[in-house]
Amino acid sequence: MEHFSTKLGLAVCAAGAAVTLACGQAAPPTADAGASAAQAPASLALPGETHLANVKQLTFGGENAEAYFSFDGTHLIFQSKRDGAACDQIYTMTIDGSDVTRVSTGKGRTTCSYFYPDGRSILYASTHATGDACPPDPDFSRGYVWPIYASYDIYRADPDGSNLRPLTTTPGYDAEATIGPDGRIVFTSVRDGDMEIYSMNGDGTDVRRLTHRPGPDGGPFFSRDGKRIVFRGHELQPGPEMDDYLGLLKEGLWRPGKLEIFVMNADGSDVRQVTDNGAANFAPYFTPDGTRIVFASNMDDPQQRNFDIYMIGVDGTGLERITYNDTFDGFPMFSPDGTKLVFASNRHDAKPGETNVFIADWVER
Repeated sequence: MEHFSTKLGLAVCAAGAAVTLACGQAAPPTADAGASAAQAPASLALPGETHLANVKQLTFGGENAEAYFSFDGTHLIFQSKRDGAACDQIYTMTIDGSDVTRVSTGKGRTTCSYFYPDGRSILYASTHATGDACPPDPDFSRGYVWPIYASYDIYRADPDGSNLRPLTTTPGYDAEATIGPDGRIVFTSVRDGDMEIYSMNGDGTDVRRLTHRPGPDGGPFFSRDGKRIVFRGHELQPGPEMDDYLGLLKEGLWRPGKLEIFVMNADGSDVRQVTDNGAANFAPYFTPDGTRIVFASNMDDPQQRNFDIYMIGVDGTGLERITYNDTFDGFPMFSPDGTKLVFASNRHDAKPGETNVFIADWVER
C-alpha cells in the first residue's frame, strides 16, 4: 500500500492520506460521500484510455482511496474521510459501490487495509491505541514532509470490524500491510531505524525482515502466486540525502521524492529494479499472470504534480501509459480474475481536490 498525497504533485499505504503515498491528510468535507452513482458524468474514461471500458465511479465526494479487492472479487476495502470523521477511517463496499460499511473504530487515524484470503478477517493500520483524536499534522518548517506516525500498528478484525486485536506492538511505525494467497502478511516498519519491508504470519507471529537497504522501502504487494513481492523504494548512498532522511525519520517524518519500482522473491532475495526514470513511482501491483506491473507515476509531468497509471513488464520493458487524467490517478489494483481495474482519481471531482474510487473493465490489447 502506498502513502502519497494527491495534492502533492507527489502523491502515499504505500504513508496515510488526503490520499497519502503510503496511505493520511485532512480531506475536504464529504457531505456527498453517499450520493447516488447517477451523479456521475456519462463518460468517465478519458481520451487515450483504451485499456479501460465501462468506467464507473463508486464514491462521491471527499477523500476516498486505496481500494483493494477481496480474494473472491466481490468486495472492496478502502480508506475514506466521511461521516464527520476528523481523519481517515476504513470502509468496505461491494464492487458496485453499494453496502458501504465502516469497519474501523472511528478513533485515531487509519490506513492501508486488506482482506484475508478466506474473507473471514480484515486488517488495517490504526493509531487509536494511543488516543481517540487524530494525530497532529507535521510541522512544515522543515519543508514538505510526511508523517510516519510511530503510533501506527497493524490490527486484525472480523469483516464487520468486531473482534479487533493487534498484530504488531513494536515501538515505531507499522503499516502498509497486504496479504498473499497463503495468508502471509507483508508490511512496512521502522522498528530497526529505517523504513524496511517485513513479513509475518496472519496472526502476527514469525516476523521476518525482508529488505536491508538504506532508504525508504515500502508499499509491498504479493504476486498472485505468492512467490514474489513488488514494492517502491529509493536506495540511498552515504551523504547529505541519507543524513536528511535518517534525521527526519527519527522525528517520525519523511521527505518523499524519487522512488522506483522493485521486485523481489517472497523471502526478500533477488531484489531487482524495474523502473529507472527518476520520478516518483509508487503503488505497484502485479497483473494476475505476474508478467507486468501497474503503478502510479509523475514521470510525464515536468512539474511532477500530475500522477497517472502506467504498466511495465517485470523485466523493465514495454512501458505503457494507462490513464490520461490531468490531475491524479493512482492506487491501481486488478481484480483476482484480471477482468477489472480499481483505482483512485481526482477526475470528475465536484470540488477541487476530491479523490474518489473508480472501477473499470480491463481491455487487453
